[in-house]
Amino acid sequence: MNLFDGFKDPQLCRAVLEQIHAELDGELRFMEVCGTHTVSIFRSGVRSLLSDKIVHLSGPGCPVCVTHDSEVAAFLDLAEKNVIIATFGDLMRVPGPDKRTLKMAQAAGARVKVVYSPFDALKIAQDNPGDKVVFLGVGFETTAPAIAATMRVAREQGLANFSVLGFHKLVPPALEALAGDPELKVQAFLLPGHVSAIIGVRPYLFLAEKYGIPAVVGGFEPLDILQALHLFVTMRREGRAEVVNAYTRVVSDAGNTTALAVMDEVFAPTDALWRGIGLIPGSGLAIRDEYADHDAMRIFDLTLKDVPEIKGCRCGDVLKGKIGPNQCPLFGTACTPASPVGPCMVSTEGSCAAYYKYSV
Repeated sequence: MNLFDGFKDPQLCRAVLEQIHAELDGELRFMEVCGTHTVSIFRSGVRSLLSDKIVHLSGPGCPVCVTHDSEVAAFLDLAEKNVIIATFGDLMRVPGPDKRTLKMAQAAGARVKVVYSPFDALKIAQDNPGDKVVFLGVGFETTAPAIAATMRVAREQGLANFSVLGFHKLVPPALEALAGDPELKVQAFLLPGHVSAIIGVRPYLFLAEKYGIPAVVGGFEPLDILQALHLFVTMRREGRAEVVNAYTRVVSDAGNTTALAVMDEVFAPTDALWRGIGLIPGSGLAIRDEYADHDAMRIFDLTLKDVPEIKGCRCGDVLKGKIGPNQCPLFGTACTPASPVGPCMVSTEGSCAAYYKYSV
């Protein structure tokens, strides 16, 4: 028996599920913010066990899915320059303008390499001193510290041929945009465990204090998710809204101060574009002037251009929880995992891919 077995125990899960259903006093619309939660809710079967009064919405927690069309276009522009691009595999199949992808660019001769860590990209730069190597940085507070640490190492080693094209996003500003959207009507947020391990719990307190929305930092096992739902039901029944850390085995209230420090050393908050949501003030990370020598945006004089949205794709509405993936007219027909039209069908953490895989 390992540490996680207890969080999958069928009897415990059944007991909590019965409590949820016994205490439920009306429709509960909750949004999970993390792509890993999306997959876990489907894979564990939790979704199929819930009352139809519990409405599950998938939020903007998939890093590839929220990468804006103009940012994908910048990746493709970079691929046309004489550089080595290092990227996580999920970005390879994300459609950009004219449905072009990095995979197509690679087939046409662009030097694009899939890596599993930003430090793999650093190794490529070390092994190819005559080439410029650019790592594509996307994602949330979860990945930003490791990329920041990589840039610090590159500077310490004098690796002038290594840079980052970074479009990181910050989760709390996006939650504020969603919480303030009167059309969305989210009644509770299941907060991302991975991001919370870095930033802690305090950055979410505004959800309860300003908007009166309860929120729970939850783990990814079935019992974690059910316990979070039970907390939502309990708080509503008792007429209170709080931000609760139910993932204390991983998340502390203050977060990971070492990771936050390196992230702050390299990046500064900036406005950012989110697919489907648009510009959210203070929701991105820009590379500080002190690291300009490793900022691909400046080195290669790249800009974000206006890019027409993909015709018919409703990934934006899916990311905001306004529709379910299977309500998109392209879902399962023109858009499948084998031939994705939008990013939500590309990533393994995308809600469209999860809906398709688990045949919801």
